[in-house]
Amino acid sequence: MGAIFTDNIVLQQRTKAPIWGWAAPNTKIEIISSWDQKKYSSVTDKKGRWVIKVQTPAAGGPYELKISDGAPLVLKNVLIGEVWLCSGQSNMEMPLKGFKGQPVWKSNETILHSKNGQLRLYTVPRSSQLERQEDSKTSFWKEANPENVANFSATAYYFGKLLQELLEVPIGLIHSSYGGSTIEAWMDRELLADFKDIKLPKDSIPVKNRTPTTLYNGMIHPIIGYAIKGCIWYQGESNYERPDQYELLFPAMVKRWRELWQQGDFPFYYMQIAPYNYAQLPPFYAGGKYNSAYLRDAQRKSLSKIPNSEMASLMDVGEENCIHPANKKVGGERLACIALAQTYHLKGFGWACPTYEAIEITEGSALVKFKNASLGLTSFGNTLKNFEIAGADKIFHPAQAAIRGNAVILTSPFVTTPIAVRYAFKDFVVGDLFSTEGLPVASFRTDDW
Repeated sequence: MGAIFTDNIVLQQRTKAPIWGWAAPNTKIEIISSWDQKKYSSVTDKKGRWVIKVQTPAAGGPYELKISDGAPLVLKNVLIGEVWLCSGQSNMEMPLKGFKGQPVWKSNETILHSKNGQLRLYTVPRSSQLERQEDSKTSFWKEANPENVANFSATAYYFGKLLQELLEVPIGLIHSSYGGSTIEAWMDRELLADFKDIKLPKDSIPVKNRTPTTLYNGMIHPIIGYAIKGCIWYQGESNYERPDQYELLFPAMVKRWRELWQQGDFPFYYMQIAPYNYAQLPPFYAGGKYNSAYLRDAQRKSLSKIPNSEMASLMDVGEENCIHPANKKVGGERLACIALAQTYHLKGFGWACPTYEAIEITEGSALVKFKNASLGLTSFGNTLKNFEIAGADKIFHPAQAAIRGNAVILTSPFVTTPIAVRYAFKDFVVGDLFSTEGLPVASFRTDDW
């Protein structure tokens, strides 16, 4: 069997879920699903590979899958439910127990109360490879309990936990991330051939987590085709110094993954990276576009380029001196709220972080309008300090800001005729503008300077 097919597995409900593995060439393979006793069969190809699509029912279980090439194999404790792929770099990889010296907020309390047989976890082991791997390294599906959850992605866990609680169906989380990874490491060779500024590896891997194609080869290619509902993504920190390139790479990667999965435009929900003082990291770049606000803006603008996508903002929980915000709960649950609203059509709660929509300029002021703020905006009684406006001289000055429903009016004694606005456009900043539901406005700029 492919490494991802183990006991405790979760299969996507109401779909034809591909099951695959290897045997001797030209061998007949049979699968019997216990939920309907239906028998499926196929014959291995010349390389011994086989794929059988099994029709899954509505959520439920536990069931069994019996697979035979003449010798029987049984997958036990199989659940049918909703399956999500969770990928990215260290902020997705960060386990619920935290990293050394870098805690996850209230992690011990969460771990202690994590036992849930309806929530299943699978981690694709780290693997950086020059060539595409047909299978990933050995790993196992595990039920949520303190020991298993402690070592699993905190962001993914909080996402799955809220989904399971609200949907009341089994949830399966496939975690495939690698700390410090660049986005091009998650993209295949054919796609990157179109990006002439990306150097493709030939006979070595200079940096395991930052060499183009290598994480795709070892950690994505082996699981492509596994039936999923959608994907959550938390990455961008390692591309912060190349925002213009990221604005092209990110939508291209999503489009390519969807093509390879052959499931149409499945939901793709992602985190806008949190503010952080990147100038303290080697090689200590500062100034100009060495400001992670440009990468955050590339992510914001990608919303219009990636169909069936949404972005969660973390403008209120970034930490100046730690690239891994401790409050993983708020991020995971914001992604879950997006999925609950957009994918599962639940209603009655706030789920969308407000984003810039339009600007209207009058002499002496700028009116900035926002999407996803039907109940209006708020600063929770605090003075708004993160807006800047500029005139024809392209010099930005702090702006006085006043909230008007789902808009903000900006003025400055130093700018008689504004032409551009920026909000929270710094490497590290604490957002101070929210929807009435408490979701932070994503940082943005209206200029292209």
